[in-house]
Amino acid sequence: MTNYHLVILKKPYFDAIMAGRKQIESRFTKTRREPFGQIQPGDKLLLKISSGPVCATATVSAVKSFENLTPQKIKQIKEEYNHDIKGSDQIWQSRHDCKFGLLIWLKDIEPIEPVRIHKKDWRAWVVLTDKEDFGLLRRGVIKKIAPASSFAESCGG
Repeated sequence: MTNYHLVILKKPYFDAIMAGRKQIESRFTKTRREPFGQIQPGDKLLLKISSGPVCATATVSAVKSFENLTPQKIKQIKEEYNHDIKGSDQIWQSRHDCKFGLLIWLKDIEPIEPVRIHKKDWRAWVVLTDKEDFGLLRRGVIKKIAPASSFAESCGG
């Protein structure tokens, strides 16, 4: 079964994904939380800019999960994968004490007409359900856009 995920990204990371420079989205946490154990190849991602609209979709092509991480293991992950993650040294340093990690490979990244949602919590990732979909799973809400559309104006593509 395909799951849908709302992924909140800081603008520079969103831009790097859209430009094709960032092929892996990473999540590192101190505790086990979404989407750990809830994401698989074929799942659909709705990419939202932090404090902005949902502006793109992507499909998960592969997932690699890590548990019981140590600072040394995180350093190894950085050395092996950062060329596709594009995390700054500061970001990696801030993750040094995380115990759980996910690497999510992205494919089929496409801009959509921007969709504003009412989300007021601090979660940076939400596995969407019938009860909590922010209106995004209703038919017709997600619309692909033509290259000459207002994507660049609304989402900074």
